[in-house]
Amino acid sequence: MSDDVTLIYVTAPDVAAAQAIGRAIVAERLAACANILPGMQSLYWWQGKLEAASEAVLILKTVVGSAERVIARVRALHSYEVACAIALPVSVGNPDYLAWIRAEARG
Repeated sequence: MSDDVTLIYVTAPDVAAAQAIGRAIVAERLAACANILPGMQSLYWWQGKLEAASEAVLILKTVVGSAERVIARVRALHSYEVACAIALPVSVGNPDYLAWIRAEARG
């Protein structure tokens, strides 16, 4: 069980924005790693209207104890009025990799 490790799922308007957010959070040791997935297509309701947008996905690997600080930092760095930043629990994983996340995400 690895209930102390979590992934923070973030959407960004483009790869450059995801890189800037990810770099800041990893540099501040709030997360061990940032993965950026370009080219996501989103459909969503915003202000009463169905919208479509191209975005990038940012996945931050951290510990539960840092999750709220990571989300607060994402909100401060993000250009969206309401940024997607949600914690997803990790229930099982490579023990060595999970230990690495714990050691590096010590913000």
